[in-house]
Amino acid sequence: MISRDKAPTAQETFAQMAQAAGLRGRLLVTIGLLILVRLGVFLPIPGINVQAFKAQVQNSPLIGLLDLFSGGGIVALGIFALGILPYINASIILQLLTSALPSLENLQKNEGEAGRRKISQITRYVALGWAVIQSIGISIWVASVPGAVANPDFFFYANTVIALTAGSMFVMWVSELITERGVGNGASLLIFLNIVAVVPKSFGATIALAQTGGREIVGKVIILLVVFLVMIVGIVFVQEGTRKIPIISARRQVGRKLYLEKSSYLPLRLNQGGVMPIIFASAVLFLPASLGSAIQNETLNKIAGTYLNPGHPVYVVVYLVLILFFSYFYASLIVNPVDLAQNLKKMGSSIPGIRPGRTTSEYVERVLNRLTFLGAVFLGLVAIVPTAVESATVGTFRGLGATSLLILVGVAIDTSKQIQTYVISQRYEGMVKQ
Repeated sequence: MISRDKAPTAQETFAQMAQAAGLRGRLLVTIGLLILVRLGVFLPIPGINVQAFKAQVQNSPLIGLLDLFSGGGIVALGIFALGILPYINASIILQLLTSALPSLENLQKNEGEAGRRKISQITRYVALGWAVIQSIGISIWVASVPGAVANPDFFFYANTVIALTAGSMFVMWVSELITERGVGNGASLLIFLNIVAVVPKSFGATIALAQTGGREIVGKVIILLVVFLVMIVGIVFVQEGTRKIPIISARRQVGRKLYLEKSSYLPLRLNQGGVMPIIFASAVLFLPASLGSAIQNETLNKIAGTYLNPGHPVYVVVYLVLILFFSYFYASLIVNPVDLAQNLKKMGSSIPGIRPGRTTSEYVERVLNRLTFLGAVFLGLVAIVPTAVESATVGTFRGLGATSLLILVGVAIDTSKQIQTYVISQRYEGMVKQ
């Protein structure tokens, strides 16, 4: 059930942000930590000729894909080059294992906050191990680039692995700090920041192409921009779309007062997982490219550069399947129809025409499955259509592709909702004090 109170307008939200010390402090903490992480991307690892390395790898489309989610960290070879990706990969592994291993599932469902803290701690250890593996692979890869390393001895490898691993763990700590003391989800905001960092370069290249090209090029650029604007509107509709299931509360008598039936509704989102299915699907698709570059495996590089290249039919099919899978996976984690039916029964509430208990859980599960399928299919179409338009037009907006656009819009919506939640809660606190 949700409150019927009207959400604050944009003007009210900014006014509350300026007046509320708590929210203002959270925003300053978030902005400061994001700036700190961004500066760390350009702190070079000692012993590497960055200019020689850039000259050798910057034109590679495979490196360009990896560089997108690191905000230019892979090419710049900063100490935060790995960024939040090891933590994202570790989260994928743990969440898949949680649904497969009864011991982890028991920790998550039956042990409350203590169990969730244990799972978070295990996720950190897995992220540490994954960061070490990726750091070793990157150090071997950098040493193989001609002119990048003058003396690739043991101390170079040890120094690079320690720097990259420590940088990744620091970024992971910052993401958790943003989630706890800032505004929004820390991991999502860091990926948002990395994507935004490459937008000016991509946008500038597109504008330059439009200025130097003829009418045909200008027309293609306009078509591309219009498609992106339409996709933004579609993403907002998907993120905000809900199915309102009506709920009736039974009559209650407390003393001499008789409380009549109250009608409300249960909101089920069209896309329960928000932006996380897109982030996880993208991380899985980038995994072969990341491993191929790290261990210099020709088979993985061929798969990543050919079959998992945006626009290839295999990439389209795999991307759609991953979005569908993670959408259902996140929906099962967020909404449990059995627990929901039990809670409604305990509160004396029911869905009109549906018997309480098992029938209610089956009804909610059917509705949830249909909503999740529709949301996943729409997200998949939104992810694929702009890529096809890019290939058919100028193809220079690759830094702001469909996946990036989905993440940008989704994270912006989620963060703005959390800010509005703080504004509403502080409004209620002020009313209570008065």
